[in-house]
Amino acid sequence: MTLDLVSSTRAFGGEQRVYRHASAATGTDMEFAAFLPAEALRGEACPTLVWLSGLTCTWENATTKAGYQRLAAEFGMIVLAPDTSPRGADVANDEAYDLGQGAGFYIDASQAPWAPHFRMESYVAGELLELAAAELPVWEEAIGIAGHSMGGHGALTLAMKHPDLFRSVSAFAPIVNPAACPWGEKAFTAYLGSDRAAWADHDACHLATSRGWERDILIDQGGADGFLEEQLRPWAFDAACRSAGIDLTLRMQGGYDHSYYFIASFLADHFAWHAERLTG
Repeated sequence: MTLDLVSSTRAFGGEQRVYRHASAATGTDMEFAAFLPAEALRGEACPTLVWLSGLTCTWENATTKAGYQRLAAEFGMIVLAPDTSPRGADVANDEAYDLGQGAGFYIDASQAPWAPHFRMESYVAGELLELAAAELPVWEEAIGIAGHSMGGHGALTLAMKHPDLFRSVSAFAPIVNPAACPWGEKAFTAYLGSDRAAWADHDACHLATSRGWERDILIDQGGADGFLEEQLRPWAFDAACRSAGIDLTLRMQGGYDHSYYFIASFLADHFAWHAERLTG
């Protein structure tokens, strides 16, 4: 399996690239963005951060709005930003923004009509990193994961489910308890079925107590986020981490909302967090 280079743009001494490939995991063509710092262009193995975006997004949102290229260049870090779901005319979809294409929730669906293509856990934690490691100078012992909203859910759950793969994790406004919020209940019912027992392995609050996490976690949450009370509820994850003895830094940022302005305001802290944990 090979990567096709769609575009490459010079930025901060490195290159912001977009790749396309045929995915065995999803059975579709997939695209992802990859920022390569100058060290990577010279063939040096680099720590790598996987960035997972939220509902309605593609790889493009973080790549154009977050401003991570300067930070990735400063820390000598590769950044991989995959899409949020499989896409295409033959891929199941829904008219609502919070289900179907653009709303994969980083899980492997088991229910029709989603199961054939919606296999985003297998894609992100398997195929994407295998392809990147084969084609790019990824330092495979120094991979972190971060994300926003639905992507924050994905970052937390995939880190706890794949601790040998991901060495650091952080999130912005993550959906920490999808089994108990409208976004998650809708998506999990569609993708996994009505048996709530099947949902537990995709819920960060449950995973914190059932699997744990031996390292620390950083979360930033906007205090003026319109989704805070109904959908995000970070205090539930804080309670789960305290119960499980997980070192969680939860920072409530007064006046900030759910947007990329919020992410851009604190992204430097997250890159420094990952750089310290991936490289010492």
